[in-house]
Amino acid sequence: MSFSSCSRVARQISGLVNVSAFSIPTKLTVLQRTVGIASGSRLQTGIAAKSAILTSRRWATSVTPHSTASDPAEAEALRCLEQGTLKLEEGDVQGAKSLYQRSNEIKRSASSLFNLGVTHYHLKEFDEAIAAWKESITFQPSSPDTHTNLASAYIISPVSRPDLALHHLEIASSLSPEDPEIAFNHAAVLEATGRLEEALEKYKLSQQFGVDRAAVHIRNVSAKILGKRMNEAHKSEKSEE
Repeated sequence: MSFSSCSRVARQISGLVNVSAFSIPTKLTVLQRTVGIASGSRLQTGIAAKSAILTSRRWATSVTPHSTASDPAEAEALRCLEQGTLKLEEGDVQGAKSLYQRSNEIKRSASSLFNLGVTHYHLKEFDEAIAAWKESITFQPSSPDTHTNLASAYIISPVSRPDLALHHLEIASSLSPEDPEIAFNHAAVLEATGRLEEALEKYKLSQQFGVDRAAVHIRNVSAKILGKRMNEAHKSEKSEE
């Protein structure tokens, strides 16, 4: 099974997922988006749940729609946000985290919270990443990247929550129905939770929009569905004897 990777900070999940409440394959492959930050563009990056992924990387340094330099507090918050993005691009995650925290102390925004979540994610502070991204959604509920990042965090956390990951991937899919990476990741979690027919449709959608590696998963899931149907038919025949 696999999960797609994208450049939205937490946009991808990959790897071994240990979930007590669900029967999930040992390896959950995800197309991983690299965790990114908000900076004028979209904040994004990827997440690896615990195995192989396709990764791409994008940082976001975005500002709020009504930012204005005439507001000294907002100008300082924006300066910290942009400096944090530079630190993150340089690989100084702790430095970026401090600057994003400072930006949020001055003026909380979807972008600063999103980027702060990215740094928490990179530092394996998954509860904090989830909290930051959940608050970011209160400012910008229509962000598919934030929902995808949350799904990644819920999968990769020590206590995985595929149910919550699916919830946010369903929202992300509805917000961005033609995003191939979201479709791939959605398929990966559906497959992991045994919803094979739905997973197959999402893998096909992902392939249709450009994820070539989805072809392997389409074959694998199709084989699983066939095997499941054959087992059910065999059991049905035995019960009629």
